[in-house]
Amino acid sequence: MKPSLPKGVRDFKPEEVDKRNFIFNTIRSVFVKYGYRPIETPVMENLSTLTGKYGEEGDRLLFKVLNNGDFLNKANSKDLEEKNSQAILPQISKRGLRYDLTVPFARFVVQHQNDIAFPFKRYQIQPVWRADRPQKGRYQEFYQCDVDVVGSDSLMYEAELVQIYDEVFTGLGLDVVIKISNRKILAGMAEAAGIPNQFMDMTISIDKLDKIGEQGVRDEMTKKNIPEEAIDKVMQMLEVKTLNELDGFFENSETGKKGIEELRTFHKYFDKKEANNEVNFDITLARGLNYYTGCIFEVAAKNVKMGSIGGGGRYDDLTGVFGMKDVSGVGVSFGAARIYDVMVELDLFPKVSEAALKVLLISFDEEAHLYAFDCLNQLRSAGINSDLYPSPAKMKKQMKYANAIEVPFIILIGGNEMETGQLGLKNMETGEQMSLSLEDIIRKLK
Repeated sequence: MKPSLPKGVRDFKPEEVDKRNFIFNTIRSVFVKYGYRPIETPVMENLSTLTGKYGEEGDRLLFKVLNNGDFLNKANSKDLEEKNSQAILPQISKRGLRYDLTVPFARFVVQHQNDIAFPFKRYQIQPVWRADRPQKGRYQEFYQCDVDVVGSDSLMYEAELVQIYDEVFTGLGLDVVIKISNRKILAGMAEAAGIPNQFMDMTISIDKLDKIGEQGVRDEMTKKNIPEEAIDKVMQMLEVKTLNELDGFFENSETGKKGIEELRTFHKYFDKKEANNEVNFDITLARGLNYYTGCIFEVAAKNVKMGSIGGGGRYDDLTGVFGMKDVSGVGVSFGAARIYDVMVELDLFPKVSEAALKVLLISFDEEAHLYAFDCLNQLRSAGINSDLYPSPAKMKKQMKYANAIEVPFIILIGGNEMETGQLGLKNMETGEQMSLSLEDIIRKLK
């Protein structure tokens, strides 16, 4: 049988891993500069930890892990006979693959609250899994790069996180639009439209605006039994472009007024430093996850058709579901898989990776091969990424290999080179060749 991969996952060849590491290293360097510390959490979490944190749609996309051993042994025979999947699932599966890094982080904070100092600033770069329909920019396995702070309700951190977005994408050479809004503004919209009890239905519909359009959002809200008058009021508010325009709509909504106030406070901090990328208020921004309670963010790449490549927000009550009340948190995530695809499409990666091989040594005979191995050790000790062809094969074969791996330099070593100590260094791109001592070659390559 021909080997294959499940849909929604992919292999990465060495040059692709180099490119992905360029993204990770750029992101990590900014996280560290802003004072965030790394943590890691397990691939699997208890389903009780994950379920109910992402909304109904998120729960459906959780990958469930079957219990160990004879997992059907304890399943109810009647449920099995009736093929009642919803009833059987909790009987045969207690664990799931993490859907994101934020909920596991909240669990981590609660479990380790006596070992960490608050505010606690952490970053995390690990894969997550979602049982979504694979399509361009949407995978079932992908890396997230998260940065969060818990233990403070200061809106300084919202400003700091948007600065991190701005700095990272500038470092990657990627032009983006950073969209901001506030969940309290969305709640205010529901109150202003007279549908506070249908806030989640409204929000989930609005979150699909860029996918299904205005009429699609109207149809979706209608299916959820939102009155037509309320839909008209919501759609009218979605036309708003500035915070000042919202004041009139929220005369009778204290929640909405609070959302406007929080965004204005955010700007008092953020506007002290000029951004390299566009940072725009977008009232249509919904971020459909249940746990956001304050400012919300989303990043879109310019010049390419792709979904969001980053997002996040404030989640004042997330740790409360794990028994730790009154701990506010805020964080953002980078969608590394989509960022990778965008940078490939726009040809933004550096042409030469720091991790790439710099020079390959080629020998003419057995004695030269041993001599070359000694040279190899000296090159590596000098911090130069180096390799030696494993045997003194025919020159044509060794050169073919050098071309295949796209190494920028080769060193040719035979009897004459060993006798004089002058080694042949060839630039594989230009074809230029010169005779230099190993010490001079090290200086040149460094």
